[in-house]
Amino acid sequence: MEILRLNNVVKIYGKGSAATKAVDGISFGVAKSEFVTIMGASGSGKTTLLNLIATIDIVSCGSIFVDGLDITVLGEKALADYRRDKVGFVFQEYNLLDTLTVYENIVLPLSLRNTPKKEITEKADGILKTFDIVPIKDQFPHEISGGERQRTACARALITNPSLIMADEPTGALDSKNSKNLMKLLQFMNASYGATILAVTHDPVVASYANRVLFLKDGKIYNEILKGKKADDIFFREILDINTAAGGERYVR
Repeated sequence: MEILRLNNVVKIYGKGSAATKAVDGISFGVAKSEFVTIMGASGSGKTTLLNLIATIDIVSCGSIFVDGLDITVLGEKALADYRRDKVGFVFQEYNLLDTLTVYENIVLPLSLRNTPKKEITEKADGILKTFDIVPIKDQFPHEISGGERQRTACARALITNPSLIMADEPTGALDSKNSKNLMKLLQFMNASYGATILAVTHDPVVASYANRVLFLKDGKIYNEILKGKKADDIFFREILDINTAAGGERYVR
């Protein structure tokens, strides 16, 4: 079952001779409970692509289906419902609200849906235990560690059981230790909760945590690899080789 399907998606900025195709006829699908990374250098179109799926930006042509719903034809109210109910986000800087406690940050998406208080409490209790943040639930973001903020942000993204969780360069502002911890959290969400995850990155190490990697260049998908039963190091080496062949940076793991 496909959660996400893109059909010949194009995004053009500018007009006439100044027109640029940031996304150039992209088609692919993401199955339920799949963890996919889209890898490409700066300017490859990967963030634009994610913004189109998130409806932060609007397609020039083509269709994007989420749970069978074509989000490119939705009105403003339906789009607001889509963003609230269908997608979760893991942001580079966590985007936690400083004036809310850990608990309040996590349940905010449920509150915005007018979820009954009893259901909010039940869901929150479970996810706080799962992410090992019960002891800090009444603290504010500035009072907790970076790793605790990571877990809080992931718990918030997951609590509504969204159809799709998206992450744009999720480790871009993190050191190597916290980057590894965050990617392991995303793997955990995928494996234990069946979360469908789509992340974009320029980093082969980050990409290697996924089940499938799509490679983007000049707004087009030019390659794709599946992890399958490959060992982590072999999968990483394949990603690195493809990235290097396309002119990407060399990375040392």
